[in-house]
Amino acid sequence: MEIRAFAFKDCALTVIATARRAQNLREFKDILETIGQASIYYHFWGHLLRPGFDDPEYNNDFASWAHRGLHDSRLAESLSIIDPSDFTNLETLRHELIRVVEERLDETEMVPWVKADQQFHFLRSQIVVFDTGKRITEPEGLALILPHASVGSTFFHFIDARRRSPEHMDDFRTWLGEFGDECAQLREQLAAVDPYFLTLTELRSQLTLLFANYFGAKVS
Repeated sequence: MEIRAFAFKDCALTVIATARRAQNLREFKDILETIGQASIYYHFWGHLLRPGFDDPEYNNDFASWAHRGLHDSRLAESLSIIDPSDFTNLETLRHELIRVVEERLDETEMVPWVKADQQFHFLRSQIVVFDTGKRITEPEGLALILPHASVGSTFFHFIDARRRSPEHMDDFRTWLGEFGDECAQLREQLAAVDPYFLTLTELRSQLTLLFANYFGAKVS
């Protein structure tokens, strides 16, 4: 069977308003129950491609709002430690978000509110994909191209691919699977990489080092 070439793509996110917003934690929970999956996805992962993410202490927009808007550090911490990579799909992730918020509502006597200008605006995004024109036909090529790939390319192939794949698998593992046992160990190493608590630059560096060590290439 002929093995297809791996085509490196790049991407950007176009942010779209949903016209839904919450001014208190009860409204926030109610909207979480029905908001589209694309919004949940964006608020967990979108900051990676957003220039100047201004609250690096928290890994997602929900936790950041709990801290900056509601001034609820306990809720912010609980939301921040949710790792979307641990969930098989966005619905199970939604249920975990709702569980955490409901638990916090049960603990408080009054529903927390924010000022009108600090409401949580639910957004969603559309991914725009570009073909870089770069192709590789051998696994070793990953060690040569990835160090020079954009962060958008890293996001598209290693993070967004898991949303697109029925097996929740990144593009590298999917392609390397065509080489059978030759790359089985490398695929296991890739499966162990959790991208959520890394910046895209850190993720690219970690993957670059992994490929370089596996293929004996020099990291440049």
